[in-house]
Formats: sequence, structure tokens, C-alpha cells
Amino acid sequence: MRYFYRAHRKPEDVLGFARDFFGARGFSPSVTGDRGRFADSRGAVDVTVETEGGHYTRVTAATGDVGESEIDRVAKRFLAELHRVEESRHNVRGAY
Repeated sequence: MRYFYRAHRKPEDVLGFARDFFGARGFSPSVTGDRGRFADSRGAVDVTVETEGGHYTRVTAATGDVGESEIDRVAKRFLAELHRVEESRHNVRGAY
């Protein structure tokens, strides 16, 4: 599955947040350029960042699973937490 979010931060800041987020959850990081791969025993989340239109950073969190797996929930939580960091009024809801 692939999930997208349009961030207002620089790509390197988003990847730094991804390192912190996944690292705190025990994932092994592998970051090169504008891509990061974070893996643990449940699977891997591939995070890609790219400048979109000069104003935004498009963040893609992709997993190799189909449907709603545990690793998909981690990917969605990452994007929701990134949104919360950017917009403090945003409430993260859901059990993911």
C-alpha cells in the first residue's frame, strides 16, 4: 500500500523526523538521498520525499503488504504524527 501526505517542511527535515519516529519504535534505518527504508520483524516502510510545485514536500510511505496490515498502520501513524508536528491543532485519531 502507498500513503501520501503533502508536508510544509523541507525534505531533509521530513527524513529527520522519519529517522526519529521509526528509530523510537525499533526500526532499522537506511536513508540515502531523498529515500529512507525502515525495517523491523513486521516488514518495511519505504519513505520517499520530493519537492512538489516548489511549495510542498510530497511524502510517500509505502509498504509491500496489500490491505490493512500491522506495518500499514505504522506507516499511517507516521504520516498522522508528521501532520500533528506541522499543525499542533491536529488531533491524531485512530488505533493505528
